[in-house]
Amino acid sequence: MTAAPPPEDERLARVALTRVLEPGDAIGGRWLREVGAGEVLHRLRGEEKPLAGVTARRWEGLRARAAKVRPERDLEVARGVGGRFVCPGDAEWPVTLDDLGDARPVGLWVRGRPSLRIWALRSVAVVGARACTEYGAHMAAGLAAGLAERGWVVISGGAYGVDGAAHRGALGAGGATVAVLACGVDRPYPRGHTELIGRIAEQGLVVGELPPGDHPTPSRFIQRNRLIAALTRGTVVVEAAYRSGALATARSAQELGRFTMGVPGPATSGLSAGVHELLRGDGVLVTDAAEVVELVGDMGDLAPARRGPVVPRDLLTSGAQRVLAALPARDRAVVRDVAVGAGTTEDDAIGRLYELQSLGFVERHGDGWQLTRQANPPVFTEGGGS
Repeated sequence: MTAAPPPEDERLARVALTRVLEPGDAIGGRWLREVGAGEVLHRLRGEEKPLAGVTARRWEGLRARAAKVRPERDLEVARGVGGRFVCPGDAEWPVTLDDLGDARPVGLWVRGRPSLRIWALRSVAVVGARACTEYGAHMAAGLAAGLAERGWVVISGGAYGVDGAAHRGALGAGGATVAVLACGVDRPYPRGHTELIGRIAEQGLVVGELPPGDHPTPSRFIQRNRLIAALTRGTVVVEAAYRSGALATARSAQELGRFTMGVPGPATSGLSAGVHELLRGDGVLVTDAAEVVELVGDMGDLAPARRGPVVPRDLLTSGAQRVLAALPARDRAVVRDVAVGAGTTEDDAIGRLYELQSLGFVERHGDGWQLTRQANPPVFTEGGGS
C-alpha cells in the first residue's frame, strides 16, 4: 500500500530544511521522525526551547540558517531548470533510501523527466578514481554500456575520471544514467562537466540533496556517496586508491546490505590497491556487465560460462585422448607400448590410432606411430614459461 503524499505545509517545510540541515544529519532526521518537518521548522524559527541532541551553539547556528530560508523561491528556481522536489511519501520517492534510517535525505531535488523511484529499482552504481588510467576509463565505459544495453540504470557521481566515463558509456549505448551531485542540481559540478551533466539532465536524471545554488564541500561529497549506495542494487568500484571516496561508497553499500563489486587492475597499480583490498574482503570480482547482472539481477540472469578457446584435442573422445597422450613427444612407439601407456587393449589402441591418423594427429611409419607437428604439445620449462 502506497503512503499518502505529505501535506503541502509539510512538503514546504522539508524544502526549507534542505537549507538548514546538512545531508546525513541523523539528529535532524530523528527530529523529523519524532515531531515532523513543520514542527522542526517552527521550533527553529520561534523562541521555544531547543530540540534534544544538540548544543546551544549548534542550535543557534541552525536557527540562523532557518531565518534566511525562502522555500517558495527555491522551488521556483528549481522549476526554472526543469527540476522538482521529491520527499518521503511521494510516489516518486525511492523507498530504498529509507534503509538509511534517520540519516535518509530530508528530500531530493531532481532534474529530468523519468521517475527516480522506477529507475532506482533496477540500478547499479559505477564509481572510481577521478584521476583514473586509460584502463579504468575503458572498463568503466564498457561496464556502463553493457549494463545500459541490458536495461539497467547506471548511477554515478558526475565527477571526472571513472564517474564521467560511466555516464558517457551509458549515454553512448542509448541507456539510462543518473548523476548524484554534492551541490544544487542547477549548479553543475565539476565545471568541466557542465555539458555532460546538462546532457544527463535531458536524457536521464540529475539528483541532489542540496537546494538550488548550494555548493559542494568535502563532507557533502562523503554524504553524497551514501546516497549513491542506497539508491542502487549494488556498487561496482573501478580503480580506487586506499583513501578513496569510491571505497566509502562501497562501504556504505555493504552496511546497507547491497552488493559490492570490484574490477581488478595491475597488482603494482596504486590506483587499484583499494579495489584489491575490497576484493580481499566481501567484494566480488567482476570483469564485465554480464557478471554484474548475474550478481544483482533476477534469477536466471547468468553470465556465460568462461573458458579458453576450443582446440582440436578438446573434441576427441576420452579414449582417443588417452591413446594420444601415450605417444612420446619426439619418438615413435609400437602399438603394444601405446596400449600399455593408455591402459587399453592392442585392438582398441590400433583402432584409436587409425582414428587419430584420419584427424591429422598421428602418422604411421612402418610398425611405429608418431605424433604429427599439429599434435605435438609445447615443451614447458620448469618455471612455467613456454
